[in-house]
Amino acid sequence: MVKSSAIEELKASVIKEVEAHHDQLRDLSLKIHSTPELGFHEVKAVGWLTQYLEKNGFSIERGICGLPTAFAGSYGQGKPAIAIVAEYDALPKLGHACGHNLIAGSTVGAGVASKPAIDRFGGSVLVIGTPAEELYGGKAIMVERGAFNNADMAMMVHPGVYDAVTTQALACIGLDVEFFGKAAHASAQPEAGINALDAMLLSFTAINSLRQHIKDKARIHGIITDGGEAANIVPAHSAGTFIVRAEDDAYLDELRERVLNCFVGAATATGARLEYRWGKVRYAPLRNNLALARLFRQNMQSLGRKVLLSNPTKAFGSTDMGNVSQIVPSIHPDVAIAPKEVIAHSPEFAAAAASEQGIKGMLDTAKALAMTIVDLVANPEIVARIKQEFGSK
Repeated sequence: MVKSSAIEELKASVIKEVEAHHDQLRDLSLKIHSTPELGFHEVKAVGWLTQYLEKNGFSIERGICGLPTAFAGSYGQGKPAIAIVAEYDALPKLGHACGHNLIAGSTVGAGVASKPAIDRFGGSVLVIGTPAEELYGGKAIMVERGAFNNADMAMMVHPGVYDAVTTQALACIGLDVEFFGKAAHASAQPEAGINALDAMLLSFTAINSLRQHIKDKARIHGIITDGGEAANIVPAHSAGTFIVRAEDDAYLDELRERVLNCFVGAATATGARLEYRWGKVRYAPLRNNLALARLFRQNMQSLGRKVLLSNPTKAFGSTDMGNVSQIVPSIHPDVAIAPKEVIAHSPEFAAAAASEQGIKGMLDTAKALAMTIVDLVANPEIVARIKQEFGSK
């Protein structure tokens, strides 16, 4: 049994370690913020992150899982193997309006600060760099290709407007749809045409009707990406992209069939030919490990933050961290970096991700993650309890 005083001393030392790296972590996160890179193109961000880890004693494996901008950094070789997860992709046109630059900084900062705990108690820390969370579900691909097979648990913390240790994320899949009709002069010979745009609009009407009769947390949304070429030509082609979300995998399977029938019915009504493609990557619902969440919460609260057990909002999204949470005990807390009225995926949130409040959130997160690693490697009984909870469901 490790004395609590020894654990507290080690936690104090990892806090000092994060503070000693304040300027480096701040500069790193701001460089990523000012150089936004879309999913699978995060070359500069990965270069900066891996360089920082290497300079601080981590072994780096680049291009893991066949993804050029994925990486794994490791320190130590024993058990438990604790994965902390970095994201660093940006949003089209909005940049880091989800704060992934702060996730990246807090993750590598926590990894480096936790080294004394690994040196003293054994175990290992794995910094897993995961590209393309926003658009392509990089973690889902990496889970399938074994990136987390050696991890005993996984943690990452996302910027938000609340300090909350658990959140809900929905199962999610994308759908690309095309209708093929027949062009004709819209005034002289409309009867000769088949209107592909009408088929798409009918589909939207059907989906709007369907929304009245689905479960509260389910979501369906989409956009038209092609609606024709000119107003005096019957559109021969239309295209759209859609997202279907549900609270669990079973209901997602049910809902996707009902959504598809909206397009099938529109094709039948208009005579347009339907082609569709479900997304290759499916986001799983997030499974919060409460034993691990409560441990992180205690450490975050020790830094002066009042951390809620669950996120109070009903703004349900999706994350590929859900896929990780299905195979290892995981947490995905939120750290507040902006006032409650600021909306994620907005220019205001992008500004918050480069603000002093954002940097403070990043540093507090790095400290709390590192302190949680101290608890895990020093207390095998806590690790056993986390695994028992995961295995009981």
